[in-house]
Amino acid sequence: MSARCQVTGRTPGFGKQVSHSHTRTSRRWNPNIQRRRYFLAGEGRYVTLRVSAKGIKTIDRRGIEAVVAELRGRGEKL
Repeated sequence: MSARCQVTGRTPGFGKQVSHSHTRTSRRWNPNIQRRRYFLAGEGRYVTLRVSAKGIKTIDRRGIEAVVAELRGRGEKL
């Protein structure tokens, strides 16, 4: 599975790690992806989403029904 948030679309960031001797090596910053179950009252069922910490805050602010409607509008399968 990819390290991608279904709500915000966040993906890993890439860059360089710089040591004390200034040797540069590649590294990546992964988003804080978590699997969360949400109950859709309109459908009477649970959906499992892979969301980042910011995605969880977005769902708390806008509501799961609005976020799921937007995901379905994008063509994402739930």
